[in-house]
Amino acid sequence: MKQVDVVVIGAGAAGLMCAAQAGKRGRSVLVVDHGKKPGRKILISGGGRCNFTNYDVTAANFVCQNPHFAKSALAQYTHWDFISLVAEHGIDFEERDHGQLFCLDSAKDIVSLLLKECDQPTIEQRYRCDVHDIEKTETGFVLTLDTETVSCQSLVVATGGLSMPKLGATPFGYQIAEQFGLKRVPTRAGLVPFTLHNNDKEAFADLSGIAVPVTIESEDGTRFKENLLFTHRGLSGPVVLQISSYWTPGQRVTVDLLPDNPLFDTLAAMADKHPGQSLKNSLSRLLPKRFIEALIERGDITDKPLKQFNQKELQALSDYFHNWTIAPNGTEGYRTAEVTLGGVDTDELSSKTMETKSVPGLYFVGEVMDVSGWLGGYNFQWAWSSGWVAGQNV
Repeated sequence: MKQVDVVVIGAGAAGLMCAAQAGKRGRSVLVVDHGKKPGRKILISGGGRCNFTNYDVTAANFVCQNPHFAKSALAQYTHWDFISLVAEHGIDFEERDHGQLFCLDSAKDIVSLLLKECDQPTIEQRYRCDVHDIEKTETGFVLTLDTETVSCQSLVVATGGLSMPKLGATPFGYQIAEQFGLKRVPTRAGLVPFTLHNNDKEAFADLSGIAVPVTIESEDGTRFKENLLFTHRGLSGPVVLQISSYWTPGQRVTVDLLPDNPLFDTLAAMADKHPGQSLKNSLSRLLPKRFIEALIERGDITDKPLKQFNQKELQALSDYFHNWTIAPNGTEGYRTAEVTLGGVDTDELSSKTMETKSVPGLYFVGEVMDVSGWLGGYNFQWAWSSGWVAGQNV
């Protein structure tokens, strides 16, 4: 039987970070992954450029039933620490909107960084390798792999969530949690486009590809300001992906379609200057014409000359566009989701070490647990921070 100090299941961002840190402490580490290569999700992220962290990271940028859980790991290994590591490896990067940091060249640079960090004599990596059985022993764990049995003192579960199944996502991490009696927060797709009910879908189908800068708000009062994108299936764009993590089926979202334009004052001024101008032509100066035509066609607003609107009607129009409400039919699901909401309950884990409270030597890192970041590099930062912390303790 092969013996190592640490087995890490999953060669993604969190798993490789954990392995590298454990190796630096002189621990013997075996990384196993059922895929054929490491960092598959990293490679396709950020349009192939990998939004690897953000200049502004706090626990408030994460969705978790315990809003304080992420604080310790984020403080122990900060975004500045990872930015320094990126610079140390000579990787050029750029800042985009909202402090998002991307590789200038390719996401391959981040995978290369992790593999270089793991290029240590005490670290072994195995791909296309399945874990068939895990057994707890007095001194740690025994795992049955494809070709042999391995014992370890510490077992790190870095298997990710259910998002993007084409990249090999499976519920294996949750099954391990279940085997050891750990509670789980129900999972669902996050950072994901909305689908619409048929009547809305038909009304807006021709708008596919049109983007509008908006503010969006969920029923719990969470708000984001970014671009909304109409698609042939529903609504997408950064603002929709963000709010999807705070939306549950059956709820509505409220959209301010003109967040920087007080519509009542604007229409009143237009009516003074061009009283004979139609509402359609007036609004088409502020919003995409096809969108206005769709609203008129389905009777949401009435087209007539501006001079025919009284103050009450102008106020009603203003309220409509500043508080446009729509009830999504659902989301596009894990197929296109960037993250999985829910997962292993953080109440089961130490926020300082990522070790489970009830099973000594068992650790969970990254997306497999109930910590999900906003769009903008936060999920990768959670992978770096949680992986680093576990790597100091395994």
